[in-house]
Amino acid sequence: MSGASGPHAAGRKDGLRTDVQALRAIAVTLVLVFHLWPSSITGGYVGVDVFFVISGFLITSHLLGRRPRTGRDLADFWARRIRRLLPASLTVLVATLAATRLLAPETRWGATADQAQAAALYYVNWLLASSSVDYLAADDAPSAVQHFWSLSVEEQFYVGWPILVLVLGLLGTVGALRRHSRAVLGAGLVLVALASFAWSVYYTAADPARAYFVTTTRVWELAAGGILAFGVTGARWRAPRAGSALAVLGLLLIVVAAVRYDEGTAFPGTAAALPVLGAVLVIAGQTAPSSGVGRVLAVRPVQWLGDVSYAVYLWHWPIIVLLGEVSGRLGVLDSIAVLASTLVLAALTKKYVEDPFRGGRWSVRLRDTYVLGASGMAVVVALTLLQGAELDRRQARAQEQLAQATDDPCFGAASLAPGAACEPPTGAPVPAPATAAEDRSEAYEEVGGRDCWASRPDFDDVRCSFGPADADVRVVLTGNSHAGHWLPALQVLAQSRGWRIDTYLASQCALSQVPQRFDTDAHSRACQDWVRRTTATIAQEAPDLVVTSNRISVSAVGVAPQDNGAAYRSGYEAVLREWSEAGLAVLALHDTPAPGDGGLHSVPDCVAEHLDDLEACSAPRSEWEPDDVVVDAVAAIGDPRVRSADLNDLICGPQRCEGVVGGAVVYFDGSHLTATYARTLAPFLAPVVDDLLPEPRAGRAVG
Repeated sequence: MSGASGPHAAGRKDGLRTDVQALRAIAVTLVLVFHLWPSSITGGYVGVDVFFVISGFLITSHLLGRRPRTGRDLADFWARRIRRLLPASLTVLVATLAATRLLAPETRWGATADQAQAAALYYVNWLLASSSVDYLAADDAPSAVQHFWSLSVEEQFYVGWPILVLVLGLLGTVGALRRHSRAVLGAGLVLVALASFAWSVYYTAADPARAYFVTTTRVWELAAGGILAFGVTGARWRAPRAGSALAVLGLLLIVVAAVRYDEGTAFPGTAAALPVLGAVLVIAGQTAPSSGVGRVLAVRPVQWLGDVSYAVYLWHWPIIVLLGEVSGRLGVLDSIAVLASTLVLAALTKKYVEDPFRGGRWSVRLRDTYVLGASGMAVVVALTLLQGAELDRRQARAQEQLAQATDDPCFGAASLAPGAACEPPTGAPVPAPATAAEDRSEAYEEVGGRDCWASRPDFDDVRCSFGPADADVRVVLTGNSHAGHWLPALQVLAQSRGWRIDTYLASQCALSQVPQRFDTDAHSRACQDWVRRTTATIAQEAPDLVVTSNRISVSAVGVAPQDNGAAYRSGYEAVLREWSEAGLAVLALHDTPAPGDGGLHSVPDCVAEHLDDLEACSAPRSEWEPDDVVVDAVAAIGDPRVRSADLNDLICGPQRCEGVVGGAVVYFDGSHLTATYARTLAPFLAPVVDDLLPEPRAGRAVG
């Protein structure tokens, strides 16, 4: 995305290369079309990879033309990058924060502020990588600043690459290496590129979600442009037709990747080599504006789009996201409006923000550059902190409202109890939508201070304990995230009775001895191994009661879709039979309704947007409630101490499921119960648990 000017070959009057500017235009067009009409160019995301090659080429060309030899040289280089990149990016971040506050529901403010802060400090790609494997975050709406991940990769490259060139240059002055200083530089650049490419191939196969965002898997793409700059320094094609042929071939490779790739392509890895090679060939061709291909690339609209491509990339995604908040699903006219407004804002940004900061009187003063850059970043960070402070105040008020609501005998699940005569609640739902999105059980690190989940890539064994270590009764809660959301209900019982609860939980991996299809075979095997180990560990430790529940969110490996349920049922039977043979008491809870199955991926978002019409956050029960084959598996075991229970009548009405029940927000996303609602289910879970625990351990009922 860097807009730095390049070598003067095949150039315009202002010194920019027409072929490179055209390549920028092509790259940003691919990204735009992919985001506006994703089904038309399913691999349009490769436009980012084309940008990476361009940036690596131009930056390395500058470094080779003005070789850094001292720390001052590095400071000058970084100052030029600050003047070129920060004014526009910080302007867009400030505008996006303000627009999000005005247009988006409060459930989006926190995530947008966190990512905007990370974007201003250029580490948002690592933040996104850390959350990319979070199953609970899978359905989260993308923030309006998520696209800054690629800019973060570039900025990190701009920090490290000049240092590498400086070090290699100094190394080339030592002893016998002086005779081969250019070879030392070239070899160093190539080694870094090869190491990054090898890591990208490995990490994309091992952990593709994280691999997409991290800098280490992308450096080779920028380095490819850098190596090209090193190889062609001072060189020009003497055969224009050969150069044009290279450019055409390169463009074809980019188009093939854009058309053939899709969201299922393992990326970056080896797949990124196609658009990267295409971009390298286009630049290597050095097509002159007078050649046949060059004349096409040099037409004024293409050059103009290349000139404003950085600003186009910055503006297009916030407009897409925020217009979607206002109008819902983007239609054809909405997409055209996004395109038009993006181009207008890009033109204005180029003229009134980018150009003045590159040529202002202060732009040559090193201290002014760093002071203004740091000040701009501080402004964005301050705005994000203010947004966080407001959310904290709202959360404090929400906690007060929640404390008052829990005294109501018709709050939450109690309003659906048989014989309940409850009036519809009149106050605002609790917890408040922004708080509801974080209203999770203590099994989550951000709530309980510890991460109690086995997760990809390795599904390592993780056990958390709640309650006294010397308790007479030990209850084990196990399964995937749809077991984890029952922890608050069990804690209500455990705290009044002195039980200890141990959890063996996994993210997405169901506790069923069946191969489950994850994004890599290694992840599938790791899940299957976790199931075997956990089943055996629980059987060996012999707790007083095992409570389990699971959501089937991935298909079984090697079976037809119509046989998926039977495969999972067989896997459940294997787990339950092992526990039955160990003499354990087991309670298998029927899986809970999931709004996401009906297309409602965030109940808190829906509630925030429809406080005056909560019926919009409901659906027929048949759309949300899953069939759960664990019931059949329990019946097949035929052991009176292995039972199933269905509490879904306390989550949904006879005909419809609601996002808010008895004044309580039921879900913190599109699938998982809020901790608040789960606690309201405790009195109804108590008799089922008591019936399985031997006397006198069961203690008194809760209600």
